[in-house]
Amino acid sequence: MLSYAALKERPREFLAATGLTHEEFGHLLQAFAAAHAALYPPHKTLQGKPRQRQRGAGAKAVLSRWEDKLLFILVYQKTNPLQTMHALQFGLSQPQANYWVHHLLPVLQRALCDLGHQPERDATQLSQSALVWENSTPDLLVDGTERRRQRPQEAAKQRAHYSGKKKAHTDKNVVLVHAQTHKVVYLGPTRHGSVHDKKTVDEAGLCLPANTTLSQDTGFQGYAPVGVLVTQPKKSHAVES
Repeated sequence: MLSYAALKERPREFLAATGLTHEEFGHLLQAFAAAHAALYPPHKTLQGKPRQRQRGAGAKAVLSRWEDKLLFILVYQKTNPLQTMHALQFGLSQPQANYWVHHLLPVLQRALCDLGHQPERDATQLSQSALVWENSTPDLLVDGTERRRQRPQEAAKQRAHYSGKKKAHTDKNVVLVHAQTHKVVYLGPTRHGSVHDKKTVDEAGLCLPANTTLSQDTGFQGYAPVGVLVTQPKKSHAVES
């Protein structure tokens, strides 16, 4: 069963599971606990009503420690498993996993926002984002990310979500990453897996600062915003011997 105690002495596996080092995890953990207290005050119920009884009565939750709560939601975000599989990893039932995902995801978002790490979601505000200007003049990388999803039952939805590139049914997002800080500065809206990367970024309407350097792969062939220096590798052609 996955737990913080089981992974804290295994830095390589911890990084693979969460995407964070132990130092980064500890920094986020403090903000995570504070965000939980702000969203779910201890003197109120989950419905926001004053408590009649002190919190903590009844059976003890599997995710009782802050470290395990944060680990649970980070692994879910990093690996995008089915809730049934995620529940098995943490010794929960699927309904319990569903509850914790919906309970903890707003807490993680609040914590990232409080730390100034939450990616911009409004493409028109990118030029004003502190994440874009952090450390240097804007030096960004754009890419499309895909994650597998359950195959829809309806034929039309199956076609919409089928990614020829991944040979699977997927959802995708366009992301911008700062080349120096390695932080995600923009997360685009979720699209069907069949939508091409170039079309996705065109429809996003990114407002990049002038003189931004933008690195992209061939999936964005032809994307050239005004005032932006675009760098793109050329396809290599194998030489027949």
